Amino acid sequence: MDKSKPFLELTEVDWQSQLTQDEFNICRKQGTEAPFSGMLLHNKATGSYACTCCQTVLFSSKNKYDSGCGWPSFDAPINDQVISYIKDMSHGMERIEIRCRTCDSHLGHVFNDGPKTTGERFCVNSVSLNFDESQW
Repeated sequence: MDKSKPFLELTEVDWQSQLTQDEFNICRKQGTEAPFSGMLLHNKATGSYACTCCQTVLFSSKNKYDSGCGWPSFDAPINDQVISYIKDMSHGMERIEIRCRTCDSHLGHVFNDGPKTTGERFCVNSVSLNFDESQW
């Protein structure tokens, strides 16, 4: 697992003042949006997906696919340097949590049941991402 320290560290009060309640609960408190409710789930436009908290580009539309799981899914991040991986034993199961390496924002989880290209499914909360069509 990744033990590297985030580049951007703010206090909880600073994050609360910059984020909506939903963004704070999901990105800073490891919450989850309801399945099939996220605004980016069915987005098919070409562009990039950046961290809601710090705007680091994390995913490309080239790697987005419909996994049927209810959250936006990607088979790989934009590069190996943008994501941190943390063992998550919550909810009575073992998973790998994914976070933005720049600001430590909770994004979702990665699973090894993705498409054959990488075998990985990065299952991400829409609230954790901002979409930018102009990037690509």
